Amino acid sequence: MNAEKLGFPVPERTTRFYHEMKARWESPEFCCSPKGSNRTKAMFELYANETPQKRIAYSTAYMLEHETPQVYGNELLVGIKCQAEPWPDSERKLWEDFDYHGISKKQAEKEMPELITLTGIDDPDNSGKYWLSTFHCAGGHIGWHWDWLIAGGVEGLLERIKAARPGLDEKGKEVVDCMAIALKGLLAWNGRYLDALREKLAETSDPEIKAQIKANIEMCSRVPRFGARNFREAVQTFYLSYLAAFMELPLGGNGPGRFDYYLWPYLEKDLETGETSLEEAREIIDELFIRLQARFKNHDGYVETIVVAGTAPDGSCAYNPLSKIVVESICGLNITHPSVYVRIPENAPRELLELAAKYLRDGSNRAQILNDKSIIKAIVKGGIPEEDARMYMCGGCMEISPHGMNGDLLFTGFFNTAKVLELIMNGGVCMQTGKNLIPKLNGKTLADYTSFEELYRDFESELRRILFMTFKYMDITRKNFVEFRPPYFISSMVENCIERGRIINDGGAKYEDYGSTPLGIPNIGDSLYSLKLAVFGKNAFISGKDMLEALRSDFKDNEPLRKRLLNLPKYGQGNSEADATVKRVVQDVCGIYGEYTNDLGGRVKPMIMTFRMAPITGHALAATPDGRKAGTPIAQGVTPQSSSMKDGITTAMRSATNIELWRFSGGVSNMWDLAPDAATEDNLEHLLRVFFDLGGQMYQGNTTSTEELLKAKENPEQYQNLIVRVGGYSGRFVNLCPEVQEEVIERYRHQA
Repeated sequence: MNAEKLGFPVPERTTRFYHEMKARWESPEFCCSPKGSNRTKAMFELYANETPQKRIAYSTAYMLEHETPQVYGNELLVGIKCQAEPWPDSERKLWEDFDYHGISKKQAEKEMPELITLTGIDDPDNSGKYWLSTFHCAGGHIGWHWDWLIAGGVEGLLERIKAARPGLDEKGKEVVDCMAIALKGLLAWNGRYLDALREKLAETSDPEIKAQIKANIEMCSRVPRFGARNFREAVQTFYLSYLAAFMELPLGGNGPGRFDYYLWPYLEKDLETGETSLEEAREIIDELFIRLQARFKNHDGYVETIVVAGTAPDGSCAYNPLSKIVVESICGLNITHPSVYVRIPENAPRELLELAAKYLRDGSNRAQILNDKSIIKAIVKGGIPEEDARMYMCGGCMEISPHGMNGDLLFTGFFNTAKVLELIMNGGVCMQTGKNLIPKLNGKTLADYTSFEELYRDFESELRRILFMTFKYMDITRKNFVEFRPPYFISSMVENCIERGRIINDGGAKYEDYGSTPLGIPNIGDSLYSLKLAVFGKNAFISGKDMLEALRSDFKDNEPLRKRLLNLPKYGQGNSEADATVKRVVQDVCGIYGEYTNDLGGRVKPMIMTFRMAPITGHALAATPDGRKAGTPIAQGVTPQSSSMKDGITTAMRSATNIELWRFSGGVSNMWDLAPDAATEDNLEHLLRVFFDLGGQMYQGNTTSTEELLKAKENPEQYQNLIVRVGGYSGRFVNLCPEVQEEVIERYRHQA
């Protein structure tokens, strides 16, 4: 527990519950459930004669209804995410015809074989040396209107379905029927919890525990069937819908979203009537967060984000006492889930800025602070009305979308932008493997270009062609996702799906936008500017041919050239021309994204996060013209490279915010690691103000010293609780792979 140093003491009950739950989730027998077998039995036996879509809906409902209920007595909330029992291979094979990832890959192999090569999937030695694009397209990364369940319960949603059904076409009728099936599965699961609670009551003699069990029986008799009457019932409704959503789509990124915004009215009412106190509310939130952590154990990279405070749809500030409780709770608990981010609205109260600064300083490197003014501007520029844009959440690391309004393909992989420049310079051939990845370039190399603009035009043209292939793959995956694993439960709580009679990703959601991440923009900008000066400039000092040879050899026996390239002006140093080159890359990359419209009329949103990809992406790159050695990590987000930030954090921030961040309609993050003596509350509050005034979107960074990280790497058993900000998520340092550990250690730390 960490709260004492923050002045946020952890309640005694929370401490006890944390240790009880930790002992349970560390047990190999923790809540095992035959969910895979249950789903298979429903799909291929019990409902085999139904239509394909109803079979899937019934299999979800049956899995929910037969999930193992776990109750422990003295609990404020009810429900546990059970770990799946081993799934027999014979059952797993039955689902091969529903493997939308495998089906999508086979379709892409047929329609776009070049994309398969560019992903590196067919690399025989799995070296990753020529990786260009991930073959991903994951579902998840969505927020759903669990507040609808809180307000009217399952019965309220069933009434909406009943009212919409007569006006729908035949497909729409089946879709809403499937939604109803899934929702009734939630009620059946809740019924099993009621039975388990009654059994627990009969075998319990402790008066205090008996009273709590009776209260839980009363609560679960009410919700989620009907609307919540108080704060605890509202949190219980959210939690059970959260567990059900992940059973339907067991993917990372599905997020609670605007948690405090939707729950505050219930707490506010309870405070007014005296039914609940702030201290009691804190205990409920603490218990909820510990339960969310239990779902993951030590899997830190599955990011599910709560955003607190921020702007209301009418433009007012939505910060409230529950916002503060949520931040205090996560600061006090030694857990990595959920991710809690703070939204700063325009004209934010000083108290909120102070809370954000304290969270950055003492929140165990888990904070990410979001600038509403800049982010809402970007969302609106991306085509979403301002009222909806104000309701944005983060689905995963930072993938922004209006809460409960978008499909769930907002994280569809990473793209190694800098690799395209390498291939353009080397005639389509990977410098590290010698594999010809783009034969159509016909061997034209850096030695053949006569001007910088000619090189840039070819780079931009090839980038557009390859990115469009990845966008088309998103279309392929979307269609297969709809057919083979339709999420009826979640869709029933996404805007317009019931009324349209369609699920998400099939035209049901109000917005059907995609998102993907172009990586390495600072690296590509620095490399292009180096080429502009060194090869094509008025005072050029090396030929294209010699530069190419130096890059191919990773500057072997050519260290003076590498140092000269390193000393050229870089993005992040206040040099207007270097910054302008990165700005041009941003304009053109985002422009390519903006040219594509998917077959539902949705856009592809560029979103900048690095996750754990900095060393992986760098591993795939040869030496670059900015002086970077082969295989070394790329920059974090659009933050200048660590080697470039030698003129202070304010100078670096000015560069990083002068590149038209509004073009990133899916969000853009920066990483600002600080030396511990620089990470005072006053400094952090000042840095937040500067960064946000300059137009920055998302501030994150570590405040742990390099020395402590080195000690943790040397003696991991002594640092089990050390958490670091990786890149869009926070993880326990000792559990990270060596490459990611090293990248975190090597980052530049700004001094006081």
